[in-house]
Amino acid sequence: MSAATPDSAAVGTPASTPQRGAQGTVRRVIVFILLFVLVTIAAMGVSGLLGRLFETRPEFDFGIGGLALSLAFTLVGGPLALVLWWFTWRRLDGPDRSSVAWGLYLAAISFVALVTFATSLLGMFSDLIGGRWSPDSLGTGIAWLAVWIAHRWMWAHPRKSPLRLTTVPIVLGAAYGLGVVVSGAIRTLASLFDEAIIPAQVQLGDPWWTTALQGLVWFAGGALVWWWHWMRDRARGFTGGFADVMLVLTGVLGAGAVTLGGVGTAVYIGLRAAFDRTDPWPELLDLLGLAIAAAGVGAIAWLYHRRVARERSELTRSATRLVEAGLGLIAAASGIGVIVNALLAALTAPLAGSDARTLLLAGIAALVVGAPVWWVAWRPLEPVMDAGAVARRVFLVAVFGVSAVVAIIALLVVGYRVFEFSLDGGGTALIERIRAPFGLLLATALVAGYHFAVWRRDRAAAPAVAHVRTIDRVVLVASGDAGALAAAIEAATGASVARWARADAADSAISVDAVVAALSGVSAHRVLVLTGPADRVEVVPLAD
Repeated sequence: MSAATPDSAAVGTPASTPQRGAQGTVRRVIVFILLFVLVTIAAMGVSGLLGRLFETRPEFDFGIGGLALSLAFTLVGGPLALVLWWFTWRRLDGPDRSSVAWGLYLAAISFVALVTFATSLLGMFSDLIGGRWSPDSLGTGIAWLAVWIAHRWMWAHPRKSPLRLTTVPIVLGAAYGLGVVVSGAIRTLASLFDEAIIPAQVQLGDPWWTTALQGLVWFAGGALVWWWHWMRDRARGFTGGFADVMLVLTGVLGAGAVTLGGVGTAVYIGLRAAFDRTDPWPELLDLLGLAIAAAGVGAIAWLYHRRVARERSELTRSATRLVEAGLGLIAAASGIGVIVNALLAALTAPLAGSDARTLLLAGIAALVVGAPVWWVAWRPLEPVMDAGAVARRVFLVAVFGVSAVVAIIALLVVGYRVFEFSLDGGGTALIERIRAPFGLLLATALVAGYHFAVWRRDRAAAPAVAHVRTIDRVVLVASGDAGALAAAIEAATGASVARWARADAADSAISVDAVVAALSGVSAHRVLVLTGPADRVEVVPLAD
């Protein structure tokens, strides 16, 4: 019996290790979810108590129920959050520190706290300018500011800070700050432009400068948040992965959409002023100030982030161009659909003539704005040098697929309208019923057909695969941000790459070429790549 004991232990150890690892992962997920919920509850309770403390108007009575709820959240949820945090904090010196759950928790709670306290405090200052006192906003802002500061300290702790997802809260904070900056600047400039274009003859409600100052408050607060994350925390220098995705989504896609929306609205107003002056001038020019402000502010943000994207990898630059082409394509296709809708409307009753002209001008404005952007970004007449590029193939397939789905839905609507017209014995003219979905059907069919043809042409022109993939999956263990190294491995081998951060954070001076050379000739389903310290690199084929 005694001789069998070591054998049984040896057999049981390998099987129990994955089990303990799975249990640890589940434990960490549950603990950090509970901690997130308890911190949120405690912050809500403190914010409610602070709101009552700052309320100076005797006519406001919140009742006993609200006070009891705030006390329960604070005095029950607060201590539970502190106890759970203390036990969790003591364990952050091993697997817990390098887990995804710890980094995800800090990113989530930091972003929620940032958005909540910034929105509340900026809203409170904005209300003060309008002559309104908002003690609840002040209490919420102070409570969540304390939460943000506390978790910011944890994020920067030298021995407890997360080893994974370390840049996510900084990138998200910069994106949120950019959104507040753009919206605040548009609100301020729109008020100024509206007053300059058509001064208010009769003052109703708050004066115009109140809205301008409120927008200026949001602009200043957003600029501080953006500068703190983008410049001070050096989010501008983050490259690869999530940082590049957010750069393209917020700085290019978001700012570009704001710009095109503003320019398109301004062009539409100009066309109506020239060819469709059926409305009085104040009503016609009502949105002109907002359109000019959106076009100007959006263009500044768009051009700046476009320049930053040019400094990133080829994949990011390609994604930037494709996103811009997609924006122009959406605007141009929408314009074509609206133009077809307007032309069909002109064939119906004469009473629809004015509406048809307005629709036609709206479609022309969208087409005039979107087509040049698509042309410059897509460059359809130039020879395609990267016909086999992954980003271009994904874009073509995505556009073709989405356009096909929209076209099918529009075709179903057209069919429904036709059958409805046939069964109800007349009524409204058939063209009047189908003109909107038919215009959408025609536009999306053109888009789908064109991009399908381009996809087939690129597929035929793409060079043959130069090598046979011998590795399916690579597990890269490296320190710091290894996004460029992972992208190079994926490009060289065609394998999917999973990045693991070293717990010791050892400095690595290994070059990308050295890692790619070490993988040359390796054939295995899975391969482990260890980099660091210094220029050390080790490639370990793993058994299936």
